[in-house]
This record gives sequence, C-alpha cells and structure tokens, in this order.
Amino acid sequence: MTFRRSTLALAILGLLENGPLHPYGIQRLIKQWGKDQVVNVGQRTSLYRMIVRLEEAGLITAGATEQDERYPERTVYHLTDEGREICREWLAEILTTPRNEFPEFPAGLSFVMLLPPATAGELLGQRRERLTKRIAELQLELRSEVDGRPVPRFALLETEYQVAVAVAEAKWIDSVLHDLRTGTLTWTPGPV
Repeated sequence: MTFRRSTLALAILGLLENGPLHPYGIQRLIKQWGKDQVVNVGQRTSLYRMIVRLEEAGLITAGATEQDERYPERTVYHLTDEGREICREWLAEILTTPRNEFPEFPAGLSFVMLLPPATAGELLGQRRERLTKRIAELQLELRSEVDGRPVPRFALLETEYQVAVAVAEAKWIDSVLHDLRTGTLTWTPGPV
C-alpha cells in the first residue's frame, strides 16, 4: 500500500522515533515542541484519523492500552520498522526536492487586480504589520530556553526558516507598497 505523505503523518512517525506514545501525548508534544507552527494539529479528529491510516498502512502499530483514573483508556502506538524507513524516505524527499505547495497568499495575489490599487495597498500594509509581529514572535522563540538552557539550534531550524521567509516576504511587500505609493505599479480594478 502506498501511503501519501503529509506533514501530520511525518510528525507522528518522527515523534514515535523517541518511543511509544498515545494520541494525546503526540498532540501535546507537537504543541510543546512548537511543531504546531508547521504541522496542523488544531483538530484532534484529524490526528486520530491519521493514526488509524498509519496503522492500517503498517507504519505504526497499537501496543498496550494505558488506564489512568483521570483519563479514558489510551492506546499507545509504536513505530514499525517500515514506518521508520518511510519516515527517512519522506525526510530525504522533502529536504532535497522543492515542491509547489499552493499557499494561499500567492493565490490571493493572483487576483489582486480585482481590487483598486489603494485597497490592495491598505491590505498589504495590514499584512506587513502582522508580519512584523510574527517575526518578533518567531525571534523570541529562537531565544527560548528549557530548564534555563537554550534550545539547541537543530530543534529550531524550522523556526529559523520561518523567520527568513517572513523577513523576505516583508521586504517584498515593502517594495510593492513603495511602487503603489509612487504610481509605478497600478491597474484598473476588475477582471482582466
């Protein structure tokens, strides 16, 4: 069975590398380690569905069920040898091969001509302000500590990348806002 790669599946397999976990533990670690910035775990049902799919594919296997009087029964999952191998393959593919990931912002830009240039400038200005805040938040994360010691750089590479992308986007927006203000970029709103 071919399993379609996803960031959530990769996160589950990657976390199970450290040892068996139950779904709640997986979700908690994703958030605790800040991986929720790059992996969508907002819906617990998505996590549970992915765990079922990974188990059906033989990439993880259910182990013992833990019982704690404070919580309902929790099934603990283990990474299989095949799951470990697939995780490594996915990592190699992701790290070596750029892919068009279809983010929303470029899609929105592709239809900006429907708005008057002044409105587009106002909206991009608002995005620029939010980016400034986001960059500050991410830079704060880069200085985070655990037990009084800095988090190792290898654990924050995705945050470094997010800072670089956000800074580049902010710089690009600044250039577009400049061109809108000077009139070197303009259009008549409506369909092309």
